[in-house]
Amino acid sequence: MSGFLYILTVLIWGTTWFAISLQLGTVPVAQSIAYRFALASIVLFSGLVIMRKGMRLPQQAHLRLFGQGLCLFSLNFMCFYYATDRIPSGLVSVVFSLATIFNVLNSRFFFNTAISLKTVFGGALGLIGLILLLLPTLDGSRSFLDMFIGLLLAFCGTYFFSLGNMIGKWNAANNVNTITGNAYAMLYGASVLFAFTIFLGDPLTIDFSLPYIGALFYLAIPGSVIGFTAYLSLVGRIGPEKTAYSTVLFPVIALVFSSFFEGYPWNMVATSGIIIVLLGNAIVFTPANFVGQVLSKFFKRSERETEHGRAS
Repeated sequence: MSGFLYILTVLIWGTTWFAISLQLGTVPVAQSIAYRFALASIVLFSGLVIMRKGMRLPQQAHLRLFGQGLCLFSLNFMCFYYATDRIPSGLVSVVFSLATIFNVLNSRFFFNTAISLKTVFGGALGLIGLILLLLPTLDGSRSFLDMFIGLLLAFCGTYFFSLGNMIGKWNAANNVNTITGNAYAMLYGASVLFAFTIFLGDPLTIDFSLPYIGALFYLAIPGSVIGFTAYLSLVGRIGPEKTAYSTVLFPVIALVFSSFFEGYPWNMVATSGIIIVLLGNAIVFTPANFVGQVLSKFFKRSERETEHGRAS
């Protein structure tokens, strides 16, 4: 089940970055995000009613879920949407992959979780691969200021996402049902965004064009209802550190879409980057004892070959 949830998260979230780019235009960013999570929240609450699941949670859980709504369904996406307006959506997904590193560090800070050597090594390989994927976009076609602001916004959005993961880990440890928790957190996140819109004095608007409405429903149902349920279920199953490594695979999917629709320039450097990313991913999820056995056999074989060479 964990493997299925992992693959499902990668495939869904790897395609949402391009859908985000389709929502940029006439509708204010805060409203687009609010529509997305308000719709997702309605779908989740409807599912809870149909399944006759309880929706009551302790007050402390609601406070945590409000924080999760801010981090996972509000502030982070404000950063991501504005970043996508300045740099390619595939590049935003590359920066988002830093969630792996943030989650390891935040888990250590908030939960005193030990940092395994293979996670650090796999994460380092993933970061190198992501840098290689980033290089083809630095072709001078965009201003340095736009690139800097876009990257900074993507960086901030990723850190908010990581903080939301920490709250998700607490929810899982305290038996907060993932679907119920997501329904409330998305409702809180959408409410904050609508309140922000009212504070700015912006009238509520919506784009009824097919690309916008199609992107809205895709982002709300597969991207939010299914994607976040799968992701946060994984957080409860395998922890935020390993779960976040799925974000390293998002660029592989997102950059394929960028190459077709946004002109992402594939070359040998980018291809090498994908190979390194996949290698890092494999290392993180390979059992530590298996990695140790492989390395032990490798070094023993090297010693035997050396001794045989000396004997010859």
